[in-house]
Amino acid sequence: MTSKELMYLEDALGHETFFRTKLKETLGLLQDETLRDCVAQMEQQHQHIFTDLYGLL
Repeated sequence: MTSKELMYLEDALGHETFFRTKLKETLGLLQDETLRDCVAQMEQQHQHIFTDLYGLL
């Protein structure tokens, strides 16, 4: 893997971490159960993406 590809993965991992952090914060603010379920599902998807990207290293 080239250094440029590693830099891309590092950047992508940072974005996924940011997304998950914001989604978790949003979960704490929501009261509507339907919205909470939707945001929780999005957080799980971003966790999966993070895990897949991390696995490339």
